[in-house]
Amino acid sequence: MPVPAPELGSYQYVTETKEDLPWADLITLDLSKYPTPSGKQELAQELLHALRHKGFFYVKNFNVSEERVNRQFALGREFYELPLEEKMKYVPDHAAGQLNGYTPAGSRLINKENGMRDRVELYNIPKQNGLFPQSYPTVVQAYLTEIEAFQRSLHSEVLDPLFTLLALALELPEDYFTKLHVYDEESEDHLRYMKYGRYLPEENAKLNVWTSGHTDLGSFTLLFRQPVAGLQIRELESDQWKWVKPVDGTLTVNACDALGFLTGGYVRSTIHRVTVPPKDQQHVDRLGLLYFSRPRNDLVLRTIKDSPLLEREGYTQNEFEKSGHTPPTMKEWTYAKQAWQRADQAYGDEKYRTKEIVPGFQEKVYDEPQVLAGY
Repeated sequence: MPVPAPELGSYQYVTETKEDLPWADLITLDLSKYPTPSGKQELAQELLHALRHKGFFYVKNFNVSEERVNRQFALGREFYELPLEEKMKYVPDHAAGQLNGYTPAGSRLINKENGMRDRVELYNIPKQNGLFPQSYPTVVQAYLTEIEAFQRSLHSEVLDPLFTLLALALELPEDYFTKLHVYDEESEDHLRYMKYGRYLPEENAKLNVWTSGHTDLGSFTLLFRQPVAGLQIRELESDQWKWVKPVDGTLTVNACDALGFLTGGYVRSTIHRVTVPPKDQQHVDRLGLLYFSRPRNDLVLRTIKDSPLLEREGYTQNEFEKSGHTPPTMKEWTYAKQAWQRADQAYGDEKYRTKEIVPGFQEKVYDEPQVLAGY
């Protein structure tokens, strides 16, 4: 007989660190201003400043209740309490660039000098719009309706406003980007439950980072408040690594590769990593809840030609166009980068880290040479 799904119950967050860390000074966009024309214009300029000077920013008053967020964290907790043999039933074909489903820990060598491997587990759930068939364990299957409602709310309450503000900032029609990110169309968005398993203090002492510096491949990544400190960004202004502080009632958002391509580099894909947590938090696992937004699969990643701002500022070609290569579609780009991220060459092959993963785009090294590429 089928095993009944557990009650989710409440989710208990870890106490925040008491260490005085070099926190990034990030802008907070207050979406309560969004309904008015003047509020939209103000937020559009704040967003543009955040994207050009920091790359990461906070969003508050985004009309998704804390209770709904907590239930998603609780669902992630329940998934990771499943036996490994059960979770392994849902591993996708990583070599083909597929990432929806489960990725076990240990697939990355994070310090080749001492042979230590990552303890990161991923579980990705695609959009529930009928275009991405997938099998699920009972604990997830039982809550797919709730997961779909949560995903759709992230589009309507967070992503659509952000894309509208970005369009206004670039002097484009308000619906320019929202039309490229429609929930019911085919795109490789996914909701992710992400677990960083803890290391012993003596193991952490041998590590520089848990996942190395990298950029995300889509448009915007939404990260829900994670009290276990570890996320660091490489600030655009200072080029220094700064910690991202968990702030109550906010989402942390970063710009990704696709927006960089579409704007000819005017919006930069933000480099970030996860490092060893402060000592007062190293005794716990780190559970993350994220949503990765990506444009529709058939979009060719050419630089936008309709933006007066991009034209004035001289951002008229991306790296594909400058090198004479045809830009890939979003689907081609997604599967190529995901296949590169999961490739076997990650194990000690330095050429892997700067590989040309599609014609006209060469990956980059973002931190210590002994640390292999991140997620």
